[in-house]
Amino acid sequence: MLEVNIIGLDLAKNVFQAHGADASGIALFRKKLRRDQVLRFLAEQPTCTVAMEACASSHYWAREISGLGHSVRLIAPGYVKPFVKRQKNDAADAEAICEAAQRPTMRFVAVKSEEQQAAAIVFRVRDLVVRQRTQTINAIRGHLAKFGMVAAQGLFHVAKLLAAIEDKGSAVPEVARSILRLLVEQLRSLDEKMALLDREIARRAKEDTEARRLMTIPGIGPITATALAALAPSAQTFKRGRDFAAWLGLTPLQRSTGGKQKLGETSRMGERTLRRLLIIGASAAVRWAMRKGKSADPWLMRILGRKPPMLVIVALANKTARIVWALMAKGGTYRAPAVAG
Repeated sequence: MLEVNIIGLDLAKNVFQAHGADASGIALFRKKLRRDQVLRFLAEQPTCTVAMEACASSHYWAREISGLGHSVRLIAPGYVKPFVKRQKNDAADAEAICEAAQRPTMRFVAVKSEEQQAAAIVFRVRDLVVRQRTQTINAIRGHLAKFGMVAAQGLFHVAKLLAAIEDKGSAVPEVARSILRLLVEQLRSLDEKMALLDREIARRAKEDTEARRLMTIPGIGPITATALAALAPSAQTFKRGRDFAAWLGLTPLQRSTGGKQKLGETSRMGERTLRRLLIIGASAAVRWAMRKGKSADPWLMRILGRKPPMLVIVALANKTARIVWALMAKGGTYRAPAVAG
């Protein structure tokens, strides 16, 4: 009798699809499972590899299935898609997951613990609040523009628009003023939530040893350092800093063929939150260097003299990511390069 060697599990909210195969890849079963049947069914299977597409809930299932004695493999959905044959359905997805996991060169996603996922929530919530605040500000700008009131870009200048809403002598019709005050109240509430989240992040940055070490790197503050400690996988997942930068999406896309190397825009793959924070930090460092005409990093000054600012920002974010990996993998703190006298 053939024994199950690997099970591809297509996750869902209620109805899951399992595809079992032996060591040679021959299908042994295809089975639909309700949510409450999944663990019971897997507990009855001999110890084997269970493969799933990486998503938010996959880490929970990975922890639960690992507790049954199985080896769990999470695969990025983009790596599974090429193995889907013709029609797109749950059974085809489960088979594709099973086949992808058997490839000897396949790359897998590290399973996150409950603590890691819990630590990441503050950044997800902060991103949501930032988007809601931006939407509210844009709504206020759009409504007041109808009455000829505009303000310069930036959060600082929004106060002018809020004052116009509160001022009964302004050009805002009274029938609209009471409605616009709802947006003002919402904006102030979001500002309070942002301040609360920022205080929580600052507290974590002080308590986390790794975050304190990362903050010694120029362009990395409490938010970025704490996000790196919470969202980035173990440094041992990557062989070198270059791989970590590629995972963040800070390396160029390749369209090379016929021995000719063609590099395009940055790939933008990987963790979007970390990539954005590193870009913001690099942007601040480049703007400061351009304004002051000097920097603690001689490499930055050399490249600023030859390349456009946006390219320099991405290059600096890439360099910062490699430094981050070095500190996370080998310990220690950042030491600035010596400036030639």
